[in-house]
Formats: sequence, C-alpha cells, structure tokens
Amino acid sequence: MKKAVVLLSGGLDSATTLAIARNKQFQCYALSVDYGQRHESELVAARNVARSLGACSQHVIKVDLAAFGGSALTNHSIDIPITGQETDIPVTYVPARNTIMLSLALAWAETLGSHDIFIGVNAVDYSGYPDCRPEYIKAFENMANLATKAATKGHKTAIHTPLIMLPKEAIIRQGIALGLDYSITISCYQADEAGSACGVCDSCRIRRTGFNKAGLMDPTRYRQS
Repeated sequence: MKKAVVLLSGGLDSATTLAIARNKQFQCYALSVDYGQRHESELVAARNVARSLGACSQHVIKVDLAAFGGSALTNHSIDIPITGQETDIPVTYVPARNTIMLSLALAWAETLGSHDIFIGVNAVDYSGYPDCRPEYIKAFENMANLATKAATKGHKTAIHTPLIMLPKEAIIRQGIALGLDYSITISCYQADEAGSACGVCDSCRIRRTGFNKAGLMDPTRYRQS
C-alpha cells in the first residue's frame, strides 16, 4: 500500500477526504495543524476522525498564526460573520493557511517516502478563499516538484483534491457511502469547548444546507437553530 499524508482539520470535508484516501487503499498519515484557531475543539474532532477511520498515525503541529492575526479565526477581536456569506473574500480567510499546511504535509510526505498528499479543499460550496481554487493547487504542486530531493530523483508529488468540484451534498453522500460518521466532525467557525456548533456562521450554513440537499438528517450538535 502506498503512503499518503492527509490534511485533517476535523471538519466535514477533510474527514471525507481521509475516508476517500483510505478507500483508495492508501496508508493514511493524518496531519492536523494547531494554528491558533478559535475553534480548538476541531482538533479533538480530528483525533476522533483519525481514530475512527484507522489512520496509521496523526500528528498535530503547532504553528501560531494568531501571532499575525488578520483573520476572524485567529483574532478574537474580529467578529465571526453570522448574516450569510459575504460577496468578497470573508474575514474568516486565514492568510497563507493552506500554503503553510501543504508545506508541512510536503515535508512529512518526503520523510515518509510518500508522493501523495490529500487536502479537502472545495471550489464550489466554499467561502471564497483564494487558496481553495484549482489553479492554486496546481501551482503548489508545480512548486513542490521543484523543491524536494525526491522530485530531483524522479519521484514527483501529487496533490489530490477529490472534493474540489463537488457540491456539499455530493460530498456528504460520498462520505456516508464510505461509512463516515459525520456526528464526530466539527465544521463550525466558533464551536464551543464541547464541540457544539453555533448554527449561524458561514460554515454552519453551508454544512446544514448540504445535509438538507442530500436528503439526510444533519447529525451536528447546534447551540441554536
């Protein structure tokens, strides 16, 4: 079995991505990043998902992006939007987050002798983040294959984005088909310590709509409707 590093936040998309990588017969090494996010309970969810889906191991790397701020997810003085999706790039965008996470995944993959990285980015039902676009992923993959010792020896890295063009309901149906228990995932931008979701942030709205469109019961624990 080939090895793959799977970026795992504990949310719906990354959990589905791990389930897909496992179904493709990869040995999965889950990588979670504690970047100073206000919704720390997602790291607990990531651990539960990794255990549930049988990841070979899970690493949690601490990178304090809160030191820079610039996002409602890392700066508690910036309110999480609760009035619906913004037309511009929202304040929940975290500068360079996916670039940093993919770079960490690339480093671990090379030390593992792996040439496959999975990330659950989505360019359909997402909040407008520029680092979720297909052209960004392709550019990072090109950079990765200029940057590593493995690539100079002909072992190129592939960045897998199995969800990138899927609507949320299709993602959910795929996860259910693979036996994923979505009740252990956390998507909310401001989940409390117990993992209960606010129900009103962009991420909660997108998640709830996805379950409704899929015709499935939403197993999320909400603090309010």
